[in-house]
Amino acid sequence: MSADNTPDIVLSLEVDDPALADRLAALLGNIAGLRLASPGEQAAATIVARDPRVMPDDIALTQRELDVLALMAEGASNKMIARRLGISVHTVKFHVGSLLDKLDATGRTDAVAHAARRGVIEL
Repeated sequence: MSADNTPDIVLSLEVDDPALADRLAALLGNIAGLRLASPGEQAAATIVARDPRVMPDDIALTQRELDVLALMAEGASNKMIARRLGISVHTVKFHVGSLLDKLDATGRTDAVAHAARRGVIEL
C-alpha cells in the first residue's frame, strides 16, 4: 500500500537483456505507489522490451531483406528502393518476392503488416 492507503500498482517486466531488466527493476522499485510483481503474480501492467535486432526464430531474413523491408514500410517503390540501396530494380523484385514468401504475405502491404506484428520491424 502507498502512504495514502491506495493499493500499489503491480507491474511486471519482460525484458530480454538481464542487465537492462536489473536497471529497470532498481529504478522502478524506488517509485512510490508502484511494486514489481513477484514471479507468477498477476500484474496490472507489463513492460515488454525486446531486442529489435533479434529475429523471431521462425523468420530468417537477410540484412538486405531487412533493408528492403524497412523501405517498403516507408512506402518506397521498387525503383526508389533500388536507388537508395544502390542495387538494380530486378534485385529489389527478387528481395520483395523472397520477403513475401518468408513472411507468408500476399503483397507488399501484407508483408509489412506481418513483419510489424511479428516484431521484425517497428512502425
